[in-house]
Amino acid sequence: MQIKAQKNSLLLLTKITTILFYTWIAETEGKVPALIVFGDSTVDSGNNNVLLTALKANFPPYGRDFMGSGKPTGRFSNGRVATDFYSEMYGLRPFVPAYLDPEYNIGDFAVGVCFASAGTGIDPATAGVLYDPFIRRRRHLLCALLCNSVIPLLKQVELFEEYQARLAGYLGSEMAKQTISEGVYAISIGTNDFIENYFALATPRFLEFTPESYVEFLISLSRDFIIQIYMLGARKIGFTGLSGMGCLPLERNRNPMWGRPCIEEYNKVAREFNSKLQQMTDELCKALPDLQLRVAHLFDFFSNILENPSLYGFEDAQYGCCGTGTFELGYLCNEYTPFTCTDASKYVFWDAVHPTEKTSRIVAEFLMNTTFSKFK
Repeated sequence: MQIKAQKNSLLLLTKITTILFYTWIAETEGKVPALIVFGDSTVDSGNNNVLLTALKANFPPYGRDFMGSGKPTGRFSNGRVATDFYSEMYGLRPFVPAYLDPEYNIGDFAVGVCFASAGTGIDPATAGVLYDPFIRRRRHLLCALLCNSVIPLLKQVELFEEYQARLAGYLGSEMAKQTISEGVYAISIGTNDFIENYFALATPRFLEFTPESYVEFLISLSRDFIIQIYMLGARKIGFTGLSGMGCLPLERNRNPMWGRPCIEEYNKVAREFNSKLQQMTDELCKALPDLQLRVAHLFDFFSNILENPSLYGFEDAQYGCCGTGTFELGYLCNEYTPFTCTDASKYVFWDAVHPTEKTSRIVAEFLMNTTFSKFK
């Protein structure tokens, strides 16, 4: 009875929060001129489609639930990703187009643009390694032959500079400057640096750093990145912290003999990164005038989803919907992959790494409440 009462209380609290949340949306609609996105596959809306890389998602069953069209857009999801929902919640368009997508132009990008690239990281070395899903490792040396050209974070900044020039030509200098300063910036990046670079032994980073010093290295690079976009006019920035990357299906299913537990070493590093990210955020906000930099803390909330999936309407939090849900990712998750589920809304994960559209919506609502609605 006590457990049932707790569940009912949580459901009631969720309903109240949802009502307050959509009231906030109605009040703030139109106040944010644009949403500008940097990051990796968690928010890539199709930039990798035009790159020479194996890290793509522009084929079925990816996108099968995308806004009723069933169109694979390049998002690593069955539908939309979190930043698409942010855009909709801000009263902008219901999705954020990829900057390199030839279907869109500066008129589309004026209210939202995505520079993110699947496979990239905070560490430039992460973008230069090649993912091999058969052995779940990236081979740095093979890149010279197979050219895994995803977009490093520094290159995303260069594209942002190019975008600013195009925006000024489209809106005029003053209005473009206002869009850049009043727009909201969403950053989602960092997981690849650990699971596809450092812990995968894919580059010499594991020899150069301890896990703790690698965290410090990534935080230093993140600080440089924030300062760069601040100097280019960004002021309202939300940096999403890492979730429990040791609980991704790709990671926990490496040890089926031991009941597929989460890899706590990875989760410990994620918590350490988040703590250091918050410290860096506090320091920069004191040092840089008018900067509104916020960490979107996700670790505990996402852990709760994984521990109590039924409270959020899920039936499975251990496997992905695509294929066996243990290793399928990118081109291994395709229209010929057997065992793919028929209803992705029952799953927390879409493939072996990325969340379903339903999960992304839940996460987006939470982070909008806690972070992305707090900018002045």
